Amino acid sequence: MRPKLKFLDQALIERIVSEALDLLATLGLEVQNGNAAALLGDHGAGVDIAKGRVTLPESLVLDAVKKAPSGFELFDVLGNRTHDLSGDNVHFTPGSSGISVLDSETGTMRTPVTGDFVRFTKLTSRLPHIDAASTAFICSDVPEQIQDSYRLFLCLLYGEKPVVTGAFTIESYRLMRDLQIAVRGSADALAMKPLTIFSVCPTAPLKWSDVTAQNLLDCAADSVPVEFISMPLTGFMGPVTLVGSLVQHTAETLSGVVLSQLANPGTPVLYGGSPAAFDMRYETTPMGAVETQMIDCAYSEIGKHLGMPTQAYIGLSDSKALDAQAGLETSMGATLAALAGINSISGPGMLDFESCISCEKLVVDHEICAMAKRMEQGIEPKDDFPARPHFEEMLEEGHLLISDHTRKHLRSEHYFPGPVIERANLSRWREEGSTTLDERARTEVSRHLSEYEPSRLNEDARRELTRLMTTEAARYGMDELPARDGD
Repeated sequence: MRPKLKFLDQALIERIVSEALDLLATLGLEVQNGNAAALLGDHGAGVDIAKGRVTLPESLVLDAVKKAPSGFELFDVLGNRTHDLSGDNVHFTPGSSGISVLDSETGTMRTPVTGDFVRFTKLTSRLPHIDAASTAFICSDVPEQIQDSYRLFLCLLYGEKPVVTGAFTIESYRLMRDLQIAVRGSADALAMKPLTIFSVCPTAPLKWSDVTAQNLLDCAADSVPVEFISMPLTGFMGPVTLVGSLVQHTAETLSGVVLSQLANPGTPVLYGGSPAAFDMRYETTPMGAVETQMIDCAYSEIGKHLGMPTQAYIGLSDSKALDAQAGLETSMGATLAALAGINSISGPGMLDFESCISCEKLVVDHEICAMAKRMEQGIEPKDDFPARPHFEEMLEEGHLLISDHTRKHLRSEHYFPGPVIERANLSRWREEGSTTLDERARTEVSRHLSEYEPSRLNEDARRELTRLMTTEAARYGMDELPARDGD
């Protein structure tokens, strides 16, 4: 039996959805994008041009919910299926859009450059329980206008996994689409085998900016999957109660579902988010707070009730170092997310309120993800009945170390972590150097990078990726792309 976590009963879910529908039909949304407002108006929404607000009739919202698919698949750069985002299937991806990296040599945070991104992408490609890559942080050594597309370019060039990404400008999307087409070969092939998920973020409270709304419409037109990232902050940009924040999250997310399904019925979406329990003492948004994690799991229940696959920024830490706080917040979040059956879990490798990425933390978090995946498989009998013969053998032999039953089920029943997790006894640990977690993590990062094998993406696609990126960089005064380690 698969273990399952629930925070909401059916009656509460239905009341939250009902209240969200009322908000959309009465208070409505601020929609700053003319194309989005016109699309909504053409399908029966109330558009108040003077106030810049749009109200959504309940029937319009519920019709969009019916059109949204109950799941979709992702494929790697070679066209192999990697994700089944449906049911309670769980997949992990690193956190995204950080502005700093934790330097492994100094232990301090600094501004990232291209070499850092290449290193992180190579590492991600080596970790089997990190299911997708992400445009994890912003490279400071390229013009601001190409930072979105440049991160995706590096992911596609150095890794084979699908990518969770997003754009901060309207103009960036077109090149990011073309980069994906360069890998797939055609727009139709990309629609058939999605390669990325784009994050689109409504602004709290109840607003769609010009950029984000247009990104959403553009993704829908090309059948590029999106994840809605609603971000109510309890007691600040959202009600202080968890239920109140869930009402706001539901309303903002459903408004995105309406836009996507009006633009292209059936376009794949993830019912996601990145809410936070705002800490008024420090004016921070702790992603490791238990209330943040509870909201994440609860809105996933609402998304599943509405028939959509889900996503959350969970399984990360607010700590500034690879320490006990990082471990407890990340492991608690990843465990809850797996038990809740969140389909796409974004967060491994991330520190400092979604702003810093660490390679060393990623290899530790990889083990957390693997353990969470083992746990969500649950406990099932495996040739355990009748039980008596196993105990008779143990009494006769004195152990079951080499029994047929042990050899058959050892690897499938037990997850054995890599060397970053210490399981030796005290004397052996001392003999092997009395290493700390941080030391083992740095060693493991170095090992993975030394054993990295280049992506098997064909050479024609690689050349086209480079041509597209170089041409775009030249538009903003960069004659050649930054040097990339190993090239």
